[in-house]
Formats: sequence, structure tokens, C-alpha cells
Amino acid sequence: MANETMVTVQGWLGNEPAQRDAGGVPVTSFRIGCTPRRFNRTRNEWVEGRTQWYTVSAWRTLGEHCQRSLHRGDPVVVHGRLDQRSFVNKQGIEVTSLEIDAITVGHDLSCGVTAFNKTVGNVGRREQAASTEAWAPAPAADPRPTDPWADAPADDAADASETGFPPAETEEDATSAA
Repeated sequence: MANETMVTVQGWLGNEPAQRDAGGVPVTSFRIGCTPRRFNRTRNEWVEGRTQWYTVSAWRTLGEHCQRSLHRGDPVVVHGRLDQRSFVNKQGIEVTSLEIDAITVGHDLSCGVTAFNKTVGNVGRREQAASTEAWAPAPAADPRPTDPWADAPADDAADASETGFPPAETEEDATSAA
């Protein structure tokens, strides 16, 4: 839709994601708290502002992935459509709620590391739930850096016909030419 307010917020999960069905469609909801910090030059210190709370709704596959991946206290980045809703609470006070219909959700990697497990193809949620293999974690990668050139053949025998460049001159070539 045109003229929607799109936002990207960075904050911390305030609760465990809760999944429900809305008309047969899965939706996961959670709260994200964002506390701005500003540097006060007169006091020469960082000062925390007032925490802003957003309710995030993630639909369908995104919601299922949020349910499986996010936990209370996790640093996250959420991008989506911002909406404002007003209602009267149980105490009779009018409350305004800021809600985000999420398009993208992810861990905030400026705060730590995470592991990514890609889901298999376009499998429906019922088939995925039945298949434990689809959600199985990937085998642990070797944390040691690898040398991509370690298994490459020695290029001493390479000539201009293979590479397009003349072979490199060696010390032996330099001394025999002199």
C-alpha cells in the first residue's frame, strides 16, 4: 500500500515470542524495547532516554522462524510497517500502542554472534513440523580459517598458453641470463 510508514528499530526482546493462529494463518507476537542513549556534554556522561516499546507481529513463515529463533533478552533489528492503535484499558485509561507488522527480523550482530540454519525449500509448515530433519542444525563448521590456495597445484609449470601471462622469472633464470 502507498504512504505506509516503514521503520527499522533496534532493541531487545522484552518477552518470549508467542505464536497463535489468526484465521488459520500463524502469527507470532513479541515486544521490543528501544532505549535511546545520548551523550550529555555538560555532565560528560551517557544518559539513557525513556524506553519505547513496540509490539511486533510476524506472519506466516517469518513468524514461525521468529518463534524458533528469538528469546527474551535477545538483541534484534526489526523492519516493517508502523501502526498506531488506541484503546481504553481495564482502568479506563486511553492507551496508545505502537505496533510493527514485521517484514524482516534478525539478531543484532553488533551485540554478538549467531548461527543461521536455512530451511529446506518451500516446504509448508505442517510438513516442516513433521520433518525434524528440516529444522536440524547444520553440522558445526571448522572454526579454523582455511587457506583456499592450499590445495591448488603448483604453478611452476604454468605457461603463457594456460594463463595468458608469461611465466614468472625465478632466481635461476636471472643468474643464468647474466
